[in-house]
Amino acid sequence: MRVEVIHPHGFCAGVERALRMARAALAERNVYAAAEIYCLHEIVHNETVVQGLAEQGMHFVESVEEVPEGAVMLISAHGVSPAVRVAADSRHIRVVDATCPFVAAAHAKIRENFSKGLRTVVVGAPDHAEVRGYLGEPGACLPEDVAPGEPTGKVVQTTLEASAYEGVCTATRDRQQAVLSFVEKQRRASGRLAAIGVLVVGSMKSANTGRLAEIAKQAGALSWRIGSPDEVNAIDFSGIDVLGVTSGASTPEETLHAVLSALKE
Repeated sequence: MRVEVIHPHGFCAGVERALRMARAALAERNVYAAAEIYCLHEIVHNETVVQGLAEQGMHFVESVEEVPEGAVMLISAHGVSPAVRVAADSRHIRVVDATCPFVAAAHAKIRENFSKGLRTVVVGAPDHAEVRGYLGEPGACLPEDVAPGEPTGKVVQTTLEASAYEGVCTATRDRQQAVLSFVEKQRRASGRLAAIGVLVVGSMKSANTGRLAEIAKQAGALSWRIGSPDEVNAIDFSGIDVLGVTSGASTPEETLHAVLSALKE
């Protein structure tokens, strides 16, 4: 079996930015008078990344109420609702905003629509952190809440399938297209879809990671999704001539390399 790494893969710019800000906040704790550094929700959906930051002293919490007054709180790449920011301000919490620029732009669009008297339909998984943040904006609603014929704006969860929705971020689109291109290239070369496989590395919590595996399957390839190199041995690659390996936008490069090493072994 030949193994080929699919490019681009791994961290997107929004994740890299959030991690830089998280590490900078940890490194500059003395600037905050030795204040503890908290992060509201997982900074990105990857257990390895979260554990690494926790080992460096970052505290992960699920609500603003868990953050002591006057402490420093990082907003994750997924963003938050306006109510969360108000709650943080009322507790004199110093906020480090690591919201992905694509997500921040969608929040701004919802507010702009509201100023014009338009509600904004939010397309995505209602329980996803990014979508929950959008739905906290005035005028934001789910598709089922819209009256027939009502004029509305629209924002889309950035990790949905790019071929089906406008508004998906460029990193998501590029990684999805790379998987499709890989499958198409191998199909033209071999003429046998059954001989093509795609292995996606990333957390089971990661929406964009799951989407990559779904897209490979929709394209006709066999696809698998794993979170660590320990899972490689449980996969039966019988009949696969070429295996494409990619990783989600919140997956560290070292995890991908560890998976590649496990495949070689």
